[in-house]
Amino acid sequence: MKSALVTGITGQDGSYLAEFLLEKGYKVYGVTRRSSTNVTSRIEHILSKVELLPGDLLDQPSLIEAIEIAKPDEVYNLAAQSFVQTSWNQPVLTAEFTAVGVTRILEAVRKAAPKARFYQASSSEMFGKVQAVPQVESTPFYPRSPYGVAKLYGHWITVNYRESFKMHASSGILFNHESPRRGIEFVTRKITYHAALIKHGLINELRLGNLDAKRDWGFAGDYVEAMWLMLQQDKPDDYVIATNETHTVKEFVELAFARADLDWKKYVKLDERFMRPAEVDLLIGNPVKAKKVLGWEPKTSFKELVNMMVDSDLEYVKQSAGNSAR
Repeated sequence: MKSALVTGITGQDGSYLAEFLLEKGYKVYGVTRRSSTNVTSRIEHILSKVELLPGDLLDQPSLIEAIEIAKPDEVYNLAAQSFVQTSWNQPVLTAEFTAVGVTRILEAVRKAAPKARFYQASSSEMFGKVQAVPQVESTPFYPRSPYGVAKLYGHWITVNYRESFKMHASSGILFNHESPRRGIEFVTRKITYHAALIKHGLINELRLGNLDAKRDWGFAGDYVEAMWLMLQQDKPDDYVIATNETHTVKEFVELAFARADLDWKKYVKLDERFMRPAEVDLLIGNPVKAKKVLGWEPKTSFKELVNMMVDSDLEYVKQSAGNSAR
């Protein structure tokens, strides 16, 4: 039985990856930071099947200990301060987790499990002010936020460890990927959740920033398969994982509110507070390399993704309202 260690297992991607690995017959370990609140809601249904180990990307000894216990064949580093807007308010903390934290986990793997295969969660935000359309692995990077800069450090330090220490270390340059498990602070889930609240008569408006920003949105459940496929290759490498389609925030809003049978123009208000200091206007990735080498391509369409998220939030809000009324 293969074993895998997943940092960020309680997040959106971590939960889908843990499910995927369990289905493949892996023994799955997850690294979690100590918290006084319940952070395992996304993996509640598989808690009995995974083993959680204490660890923190800010604390290298804890990472080494987790790796020594798990003895993993594969390590997936999905933990990060992953919200772009927060990175403007907490740039130093973002750097510690999302940048230097990658060095800590790489160094822990190098010392405690040097033969383990390593996956780093890189990001399309590294392209930022895009230098070419669409973006591929060779497109120059130009990050436009502290988060993007931190992810770029994590990306290059992974390349450095691969080349310097001959580690099987790969990076997935993942474009925006969403799901019903996305945090409510992210714009896609913010839209679907608020549409559900409006539909159930609990609020009467949704405030958003730049409706013209264009993104390449896919389904997180599809993207974790690509992570796994990278670590099954003989040679480590970097891959763009995307849909090669772009949609505006406005399109997402239109589809989401239509799914909830609402006229979005009656409820959506523009709010300067949600504008980024430096905007990333257009992200669209071409996953031609992933398709050719990994045999991977997205399975879920943009419309299917939006509908899935709205349907989930309509049910979630309905159940929450029912519970609070008791």
